This record gives sequence, C-alpha cells and structure tokens, in this order.
Amino acid sequence: MIPSADQISAFQAGGGFTPSAVSAAVLGLVFATLLLWGVWAMRTAYVGWSEHRITQRQFLAVIVRFIAMYLVLTFLLLS
Repeated sequence: MIPSADQISAFQAGGGFTPSAVSAAVLGLVFATLLLWGVWAMRTAYVGWSEHRITQRQFLAVIVRFIAMYLVLTFLLLS
C-alpha cells in the first residue's frame, strides 16, 4: 500500500521525520542485531570447536547458517 501525499505529510508533521527515515532506522536496527547475534554465535561456536566440544563440521554449519540467514534477510528486506 502506497501512502498518499496527505498521509506522508501528516506522518511527518506528527512525528517530525519522514517514513523513509523510519524505514532506514528499522532496517539498520534489524541488520545490526543480526550482525551482533552472528558474531556471538560464531564466537561461541569457535570456543566450542577450539575446546573440542563440537566438531569442525558443526562449527562450519553455524557459519553457513548465519551466512544463509544474512543473505535471505538481505534479499527479502532490501529488494
């Protein structure tokens, strides 16, 4: 649904910012959260792999899953 010019101006008057600014902020928050979670997951997997609690295959699976999730979210949210 594309908002009309009246709706956009009402949103901007009420909030003080444009809808595209809100969209950019939300997308930035989503990707920042995803990257922080990915770093945490890969670091945790690395520690488990270095202490021989998980196999190299499981460690690589964590990395591949994160990359796949990042690519899918990038495609869905930025296209």
